[in-house]
Amino acid sequence: MESGVLATAGAEIYWQAHGEGPAVVLAHGIGGNHAIWYRQIDALSRSNRVISFDHRGFGLSRDLDGRGRDAFVDDLTALLDHLGETKVALVGQSMGAGTCIGFAHRAPDRVAALAICDSLHGIIESAEVKAIMDAARAKTATLGQIERVLGAGAPSELGALYRQIASFNAADRHSLTGSFEARAAADLGGKGFPILFLSGVEDIIFPIEAVRLVQAEVPGSFLVEINDAGHSAFLEAPVQFNDTILSLLQMAGHVGKAGAAHSNAAGYVRVGGAA
Repeated sequence: MESGVLATAGAEIYWQAHGEGPAVVLAHGIGGNHAIWYRQIDALSRSNRVISFDHRGFGLSRDLDGRGRDAFVDDLTALLDHLGETKVALVGQSMGAGTCIGFAHRAPDRVAALAICDSLHGIIESAEVKAIMDAARAKTATLGQIERVLGAGAPSELGALYRQIASFNAADRHSLTGSFEARAAADLGGKGFPILFLSGVEDIIFPIEAVRLVQAEVPGSFLVEINDAGHSAFLEAPVQFNDTILSLLQMAGHVGKAGAAHSNAAGYVRVGGAA
């Protein structure tokens, strides 16, 4: 493993890199930091260089000038330049998807693939999507973080670990500054790389009905829905999540010599919940 702290404009950005091969960037959500990806690192780093980092104000990174989300894309650009990565696959969860989408708009030639996980950040909401999202925002406004981000069936120890990882963040959803520049969903398509929407069916922050509508607006994109998972599908259903990301990397031709490390595990549950 490699790690370091990059001094960039108004921030110090902590990063880690695991494995070798074409680079995959993992961008965490508002309750996470680099440590939240502990269920992805092994599977994804067997044939790729997996880069995780802390957004400014999270984990071991510092937001020195208070710009928050306004600077997230700048920070990611600076980090990839520092690490010498000219083309990467982007995996963004919730808030992190907003960072990845912003980078994809800015530098599409540097993107091999884009996975938008449990998120619609950085995308303009149509009237139909906004109605769904407004209802979701009202429903979840007073809920605690664990109730928001984990599905009803998630084990209690997963919630305890999530709280411990989040406790290292200086920023949270109430204090985080800045905003993502939102663009039309259709603007994402046609940039020359595959786009995956990957969502838990039980996500109450970004309901699957809204994600389906947005995905349908993005030319050439596709949607994978994970049953019995909420807003944190990567934690709640890591085998399904990882195998889907590995398939995306293969689709993009963005896999190293060792080949993708699919689980080949039996026992997936079919759509509708039938065994």
